[in-house]
Order: sequence, then structure tokens, then C-alpha cells
Amino acid sequence: MAADSNAEPIAKGTIPTIKQSFRDLFRWRQRVAITNEYGEVATEWQTPEPLQNPVKLFMQLSAKDWVFFIVGLLAWTADAFDFHALSIQTVKLAKYYDTSKTNVTTAITLTLLLRSIGAAFFGLAGDKFGRKWPMVVNMIVLGLLQIATIYSATFQQFLAVRSLFGLFMGGVYGNAIAMALENCPVNARGLMSGILQQGYSFGYVLAACANLGVGGSTESWKTVFWIAAGFSIAVGLVRICFPESNQFLEAKRSGKPKVTPAAFFRETRHMLAKEWRMCIYCIILMTWFNYYSHTSQDSYTTFLLTQKEFENAAASRGSIIMKVGACVGGTIIGYLSQFIGRRRAMVGAALISACLIPAWILPTSEPSLSASGFFMQFFVQGAWGVIPIHLNELSPPAFRSSFPGITYQLGNMISSPSAQIVNAIAESHFVTRAGNGDRVEAYGPTMGIATAIIALGIVVTAALGPEKRGSRFETTAPAGTDVEDLVKRPSDDAEAGSDSDVGRSEKGAEERIERV
Repeated sequence: MAADSNAEPIAKGTIPTIKQSFRDLFRWRQRVAITNEYGEVATEWQTPEPLQNPVKLFMQLSAKDWVFFIVGLLAWTADAFDFHALSIQTVKLAKYYDTSKTNVTTAITLTLLLRSIGAAFFGLAGDKFGRKWPMVVNMIVLGLLQIATIYSATFQQFLAVRSLFGLFMGGVYGNAIAMALENCPVNARGLMSGILQQGYSFGYVLAACANLGVGGSTESWKTVFWIAAGFSIAVGLVRICFPESNQFLEAKRSGKPKVTPAAFFRETRHMLAKEWRMCIYCIILMTWFNYYSHTSQDSYTTFLLTQKEFENAAASRGSIIMKVGACVGGTIIGYLSQFIGRRRAMVGAALISACLIPAWILPTSEPSLSASGFFMQFFVQGAWGVIPIHLNELSPPAFRSSFPGITYQLGNMISSPSAQIVNAIAESHFVTRAGNGDRVEAYGPTMGIATAIIALGIVVTAALGPEKRGSRFETTAPAGTDVEDLVKRPSDDAEAGSDSDVGRSEKGAEERIERV
């Protein structure tokens, strides 16, 4: 971005922020807060730079940056494969355990419900110990839990394993996006964010391809889970072979003292006291977004199998094409957000997806449904493509692993019943299928009405919320490092003979949180 002129400071407080954010949505120039080396903050109007050739943006990343990005992308893809191995095989699992499809989606609810706990634990571990080993543990345990799912003899065992699976699944997102994006050049972040987020859609595509390959027999679901287990464990083993994130390597070379648990949690407490409004806003935003994706995709294969009465192969092909659209849309709109702005990209994509809903659920032929599914998910995941970098930019800089992961997974927790709600309503309501007059479960109307409401919720929330496109967070030290420098140790206090220095030091720590 090119600086044009000074701007009024970024508003503080809920109502002033809403008013300023809504006005800024209709201004082309971006209001950006700049912090110099002395910690002094100035606010500028900056004009976005023209979109650059994607190939040139790719070339700005070093080989090491690409390694971090690709491993983060693979971790997120494997995470999505693990999750969707269940959601796209709901019908098979209902037959295998002799229960309803709604009961099977209870496993999805439990997984999403418990992901926030894993996000908190592994996100804080990532901010304190680094991105590497928390991710390694995450991925290997996820693979082992996929294997445990295969050997679940009863439906109760199946639900128990999937609950435990949710705990470890929650830890992947924060560490993966922090590791992948924190060293990307500023002007390449929109493009790389769009590509990274589509690891989730690509994981769905791979799971759907696996489902297509194994066929429609009831027992074939186990093969898909074996593939998912191997994928996750492989990513964990690959991550062992590469070094820690540059952020932590630079912090070690800087000669700063080792971060102690007391200093880390002290800074965490200061951050929450200062940024609680931002935390609540991001949780609300991610609740809408998680409802958005889970409502529009988790029951889509079931929709094709039941309401449209497709065979397993046709339903799998439709699901694959739908999520290919998601991969393309997320990449393109994430890239465009670098120029048009994060919030404008999300608002525009959500509005277009709402307009596409009739074309998404009304056709009856495979080609028509595949085409409308492609474009629907193009814009659903197009809006999602902005999220990784948007959350990173909104995060307190020293908490870029824990903050995105926790807010994302808390949104997931709140939206966890989405697939179960869709299935419960659809199974209890029926529509007449065009063509043969069959009475079929109303998956299409249920998904369409819910998605329309959610898309409008995203439009309002994004339009009234903050944006920090262009913020520079890549040089910030890990959480607790600067507080350890600022807060005097007891031995120093004894030598100084005064407790007042400690108070002044802790105040300095609070001022640091405010500055960043």
C-alpha cells in the first residue's frame, strides 16, 4: 500500500468502531495504523497497490518460506480429509451401525464441539514452545484416532472416539496457518491465504475421490478411514524433518531470555484484558462462517443421495465438482482481497452465494447440480479464503497461533449442531421430487433457507467489523518474551529495595500489548 495522508486514529470502543468500520467499507483507501521502532503509533490512509502477477508473488517466497507454507497446507488438508471422511459417508455409517443419519451426524456435532478445547491447548503450546512439535503430536494422534474409529465395534464406541478426535483436530488450524503465513511478504498474503484455506476444500475433494474409488458398499467406509489415517501420520512425520518457524529461531538468536510460563500467561492475561472486544467479534464472525460451510456442504452428498436419488458414484462426482469450485473460488477471492479489501471481498462473496441458492437446490440432473454446486461453493469458500489472513491481521501479534485457532474453534463449537440440525429437519419434512413424484426428505429447502440466513449474517457482521489489511506482524517476538524483559525478577527487586519498580514494569507490559 502507498501512504497518501494522515487519518484520524482507529476508533476505540464498540459503537465508535462499528460506525468507523461501516464508513470505511465505502472508502477505497485503507485506514492503517503504523508503529515505528519506538512504539509510536500513527494512522494513515493508504491506497492499495495494484494487483501483482501471482507468479511474481510466488517468487517473493524463499525456499524455506515455501516449505513452511506447504507443510501448513498439507496439515490443514489432512485435517479436512479426516473430518470429511465421516461427513460424506453418513449414509454408509447409518447402515453399518443400524441407526438414523441424524444420529450419525451426532459424531460431527461432538467433533466440532470439542475442537475449541484442542485449539486452546495446542494454540497456546504453539505460541509458547513453537509450531513444530505441537503439530507433530497433533497429526500423528489424529491418524491413530482414525484407526481407532475403524475398530469401534458399537455406535457408542464410535461416538466416544470421534469426541476424542475433535480434541486433537482442534489444534491443527492455528499452528498451521501461523506457520504458513507469518513469514509471507505482506503483498502476497491475500493470495497465499486463499490457497491455504482451500486445503480444507481440497481435503474434501480427496475424501470424495476416495469414497468414489471404494464404491458404495456399506463396509467400504473403513477403507476411506485407513487412507485418512495414513495421510495424517505421514504429514506428522514429514514435519519432524523441518526446522522450527522463523519467528522462534529469530527470537532465540536475539538473546532474549527463555520464556517462562509465568511471563507467558501474564502477557496472555494482559492481552485478554485489552483485546476482549476483538476476541468476541472474531468468535461471532467465525460462528457465522462455520455455520456457512457446514450447513452448505456437510449434508450435500446426503442431499444428492436422498432428495435427488443419485447413485453413490454420481453423488461423489457432484461433491468433487462442488469442492473444486471451492478451491478455485477461495484462491481467487483471497487473492483479490489484497486489492479490494478483506471485508469487501467477504461481503460480496456472501451476497452472491445467497443469490445462487435457488439454482443450487432446484435442478434435478447431475450436470445442472454439479455446475450450480461448483459456483455456490466458489463463493462460499471464496469468502472463506480471506479468513486465514484476516484473522492473522486482527490477532494480537504475539498470539498468532492461539488467537486464530481459538476463535475459529469456538465458532466451530457454537455451530457444531449445524449438520445435525439440517439432518433432523430434513428427515422430518418431505417434498415431492420433480419427475417421478416420490416423497423425499427435504434436504434442499432446509439447506437453502439456512444458508440464506447465514450469508446475510456474514454480510452484516463483516460490514460492521474492523479490518487491519496491511498490518505488519512478522517481526513480533513470541508471547511472554518482552514481558519477561519488562517485568523485573524478584532478585532484582531485592537489590532495588522497592516494589514500585515491579508495578512500573507490569504497566510497561500492558503498554506493549496496547502498542502491538
